[in-house]
Amino acid sequence: MTSSDETRLPDGAIDELGGRVGTVLRGDRQGQGVRVAVACALFNGGITWRLLEGTLDGLAECGVDRNDVTVAWAAGAFELPLVARAFATGDAVDAVICLGAVIRGDTGHYDFVAGECAAGLQRVQLDTGRPVVFGVLTTDTVDQALERSKPDESNKGREAAITAVETARLVRSAMI
Repeated sequence: MTSSDETRLPDGAIDELGGRVGTVLRGDRQGQGVRVAVACALFNGGITWRLLEGTLDGLAECGVDRNDVTVAWAAGAFELPLVARAFATGDAVDAVICLGAVIRGDTGHYDFVAGECAAGLQRVQLDTGRPVVFGVLTTDTVDQALERSKPDESNKGREAAITAVETARLVRSAMI
């Protein structure tokens, strides 16, 4: 667990800003009209599938129309930045969600794949101005990946979906 009561934003804190600043922008979960691409890694595909299920549940929960969702499959996490870039450079989507699992093994590949995937996705996001959400699990064990992809509200794919909708809506509102 990475958050606790001490690290959570207090209830009502953002609303209180209204009295202290001129404008407060925040994305919301109103997904109607938000177009989303989901780039999935085939490597560790069983974990990715569980994340995708959570993502689709999260998008539906936000009201994203299923016809506004496109899913593409890349070989692995290392290839996700290229697929994300292909989606993000066009006008067909408002956000890209990237899903996969990089699980530490006995070799140093984990550090290269996980780090380069994250850096590549960040670069795509900054270069295109389009939200690219990092829904790639980076775990030490398969059990940790299974825990983070459970079919419930803790599923990191579901969290990625909500983040994508909120960020797409925020970016839209910031472009005044």
